[in-house]
Amino acid sequence: MPYIKKEDRLKFSELLAVLEKEPINSAGELNYLLTMIVHKYLNQKPENYQSYNDAIGALEGCKIELYRRHISDYEDTKQKENGDV
Repeated sequence: MPYIKKEDRLKFSELLAVLEKEPINSAGELNYLLTMIVHKYLNQKPENYQSYNDAIGALEGCKIELYRRHISDYEDTKQKENGDV
């Protein structure tokens, strides 16, 4: 996860406040939101390899950070509960 400065996070506070009030109810809704954010980013950038690579890299970084911070702990707990494979 890119740990951006607190003052740089402020511009997203209204958007995040809306997401706090409105639940994301399905994987489809989550996919839609992520897709729209990436499209917004790409519409502000030149159409070139670097822009596409940056978007893919950000999504991959999100995936890795989710695994690192949440899923690996869950998997470790389940391994202890159920035994190793």
